[in-house]
Amino acid sequence: MTEIADFDALREAMAENSGQPEGPARNARAEELLTAAEKLGVPLAVIEALGHQLKVYNYSSEKGKMFVPFARLLRMWDERPEDFDEYETHSLHWVFKWVSAGMLDQPHIPLASIEKWLGEMEHRYRLAGHSERAVRSAEHSVAAHVGDVARAERAYAAWLAADRDTMADCHACELHGQGWWQAELGRDAEALRLWGPVLEGEYACAHEPHTALASSLVPLLRLGRLDEARANHLRGFRLVRAMESMRGAYAEHVEFCALTGNEARGLELLAERPAYFTDDGHPQSRLEFMSVVALLMDRLTGLGLGERQVPGPAGREWTARELAAHARGEALALAARFDERNGTAHVSERARARMARQPLAERLPLGVRSVRPAAPPVPPAAPVHATGQPDLPALLAEARRLSDTLRPNAVEAWAAAAEAAADTELDPRDRAEMADHEAMSLGPGGTGLFERAADLYAEAGDPGEALAARARGAYVRALAGDVDGAVAAVTGLYDEIIALYAAEGTGMRQTASVVMSRARILTRRAHEGEGDRAALAEAEAAVREVLALVAGRTGEDVRLAARVAEAQAMLGELAGLAGDLERAAELFARGAAAFVAAGLPWYAVEYEARLATLAHHLGDAAKTERALRAALEHGGAHLEAPGRAQLYLQLAEVVAGRGDAVEAARHALEAAHWADEAGESATLGAWARQQLGGFLLRQGRWAEAAEVLESALPDLTAETHGDGAVVQTQWWLGDCLSELGEHRAAAERRLQAAETARHWPEQHDHATLAHLAGESLGQAGLPVEADRAYARAGDLWRALGDTPGLIRSLRARAWLALETEGGPAEARALMADAIEAGEAAREEASDEESRQRMVAELGHTHRQFADLLTRSVSEGAEGPAVRAVFEEALSRLQRAAEVFASLGEGALHSRTGAELGAGWLEIELDRPAAARARARTVLAAYEGYEGHDDAGTDAATEGDGEGRSTVGARRAEAEHMLRVASGD
Repeated sequence: MTEIADFDALREAMAENSGQPEGPARNARAEELLTAAEKLGVPLAVIEALGHQLKVYNYSSEKGKMFVPFARLLRMWDERPEDFDEYETHSLHWVFKWVSAGMLDQPHIPLASIEKWLGEMEHRYRLAGHSERAVRSAEHSVAAHVGDVARAERAYAAWLAADRDTMADCHACELHGQGWWQAELGRDAEALRLWGPVLEGEYACAHEPHTALASSLVPLLRLGRLDEARANHLRGFRLVRAMESMRGAYAEHVEFCALTGNEARGLELLAERPAYFTDDGHPQSRLEFMSVVALLMDRLTGLGLGERQVPGPAGREWTARELAAHARGEALALAARFDERNGTAHVSERARARMARQPLAERLPLGVRSVRPAAPPVPPAAPVHATGQPDLPALLAEARRLSDTLRPNAVEAWAAAAEAAADTELDPRDRAEMADHEAMSLGPGGTGLFERAADLYAEAGDPGEALAARARGAYVRALAGDVDGAVAAVTGLYDEIIALYAAEGTGMRQTASVVMSRARILTRRAHEGEGDRAALAEAEAAVREVLALVAGRTGEDVRLAARVAEAQAMLGELAGLAGDLERAAELFARGAAAFVAAGLPWYAVEYEARLATLAHHLGDAAKTERALRAALEHGGAHLEAPGRAQLYLQLAEVVAGRGDAVEAARHALEAAHWADEAGESATLGAWARQQLGGFLLRQGRWAEAAEVLESALPDLTAETHGDGAVVQTQWWLGDCLSELGEHRAAAERRLQAAETARHWPEQHDHATLAHLAGESLGQAGLPVEADRAYARAGDLWRALGDTPGLIRSLRARAWLALETEGGPAEARALMADAIEAGEAAREEASDEESRQRMVAELGHTHRQFADLLTRSVSEGAEGPAVRAVFEEALSRLQRAAEVFASLGEGALHSRTGAELGAGWLEIELDRPAAARARARTVLAAYEGYEGHDDAGTDAATEGDGEGRSTVGARRAEAEHMLRVASGD
């Protein structure tokens, strides 16, 4: 331990320790500092060290250690209150609340002792002149904990009725406690109303909105407000992740995962905090944590995953089933200890109810990567005979119904029938259809089975269906790459079916099947011919032959109606090959509509997706959007996960293109979810998450966007997604982290992105990212590193000929110089360089717009130069040297005002700001008359402006961080200056 030589060093060490992460290490350091304080022989030093120890214990998993230092503090107060200064006197009374709450959370402390302590707190608060508000809040906690609803309601009413004073919890904590009670009573809407100001950021503290976000999750789910629940989970978990003392709030996030079909994410959360399984310094939060562990493990077991390995207490491996039993036992044992202390069954009842909760959403996509654990497949229930054996006739009838009407899952139905008929003698027709559909399921590997089916159809006396099966086999050959062989095979089959149909030896359905197979094969050859006109013409003739054969003769036969629809779409395919994209789009739309009209909307999806691609290529965004929406609607539950993910992602991009980031985010969220379901998390899923993060960022939802982008980044690679996507993700993430105040992390992301962008031919992104990294490093308190980043950006801006960027980097470096070894001298030199660059660019400007932009930058640089000069003066410094600096600053402000004046009305606010700054310097220089003159100049500049509304955007301030000024604010400051300069 570093030697603590005096009280100031002790205070500095305690302040440094307060900034460390919560946990045992910080607590141990506080104990060391108390030992050091005791050696100083200063009572107040010991008091402050005890208070520091209390604080770090309270904000850790070792809350049970609070009682000893507090008892010592209280004894010191009773013996020598004069040793406490005003702040420590307030702190002593403040932590009464921590200790009373801490006693409730420790089942070994008798209830009688807690009630006695409550009376002691009330007595001491009354002596100190404090309101009873905090006392009644503490009483409410005691009554709620033991399940005494009547007393809790009385205390709640008294809590709200009492005056707020300096002992009352902050607004955020009070609102959380009040909302918690309403939710406990089942009044979810009222709870969320109370939490509203905290959730919206109006009130905050060290642990809020962290706890309110966590507490809101189940009430939001119960009310069906799923989007808000998702958002609060992403925001809230980010806040509690690093805070060791927030095990109870952490548990609520695990519970949310268990109740929304996000079991895999729940397991990830458990894996992040292994110590939470065993930390025993705060039994109440351990009870809450183990209760939701049991809930999550029961959920996994119910999904058939009881034998899956899961994170659990260290020292052994755990299955979900084993951990469920262990967690339930631990939770109920803890609950029983509380109940024994309290003389009620309330804590156990709450724990059992929590562990028995049922899911509130089957699957709530979160946007972050988390694939649902795959449960063992459960085969569909097959019809069974009274004997208990599968009902084969029923299975055959169902399979035939599905295939005759082109329903989805027909192939699976035939497979089920084939399995049931394994040892049964079947007629050739049944065996033919089974072989036919099994061949369909095998794709290019089904050629031999199609031949087997054809033989069985022939044996069954159906030569037409035999030809159709062989034609399907020929098409499979084409798909496998043997197009010429397929053409030769289908040509003979075509001749045979036409002759057979003419002789009335087969029906329309079988004939259409062979004719369609021929058209498909010839279309395949047209694809391979890459636009060969002869191949295209032959394929188109074959497709039109399908239409000539079937159109107008479909009747109620959906198979024939499907032939017509497919033929229309195939003509579209051929038109696209010929380069007639508008005609192709029209025919795809016609084919899709025909499928829908036939009652087969799931077949329309492929062609609506193609239509969307063509419409996008043709620049018709509205048609693209309509086609994508139709594809999703028509695919319904039958659309496979990869296709659904692709469609949602395309729709997100189209919707974003018309400026609707909110709807675009919803579609990107769905895309990410379905990509995960498809097993494409690392490819399509990462891209969807990247887009989702961008859409959330556009809405200012920084914490949610950061969670999603951080989830996407590990899967994004230059090889798969392109280095542009990787850089954009890091850039967006840096923006989010900057908005969240995580400046060091923001700098790391921006520097990573800049490192990639430095290798690009165009260097503007590299320059921008280096500049942004400088901003983040400066805000993170790393001025030397920030200066290096700004210098790098400045060199790039200079090379790019971007003088405004160069000037801003020089100004930023000038400000940083005040914090580094360079000091005021280097700061002046850098500002002078910025002035020189601005004046040169103004003279060299190629057009009036560029010139005015440079003039504005020059004005801002003069203004900032003046501010830098005044801030370089040490506080309280006087004398001629200081006066000279103020005079120089005044001349800079005068120059800034002149420069802004040359820009006319568009720079009015910037000009008056410079005038007011100059006026205050005139007062510092003891020239009140000059200050009054400047104030009157500002007031005159705003004559004619009505009211105090925004006078419009000041073009000269745009992009320089100064924002908008209002007429009212400028007038008020000028009038105040007049009074000050007049001695009033």
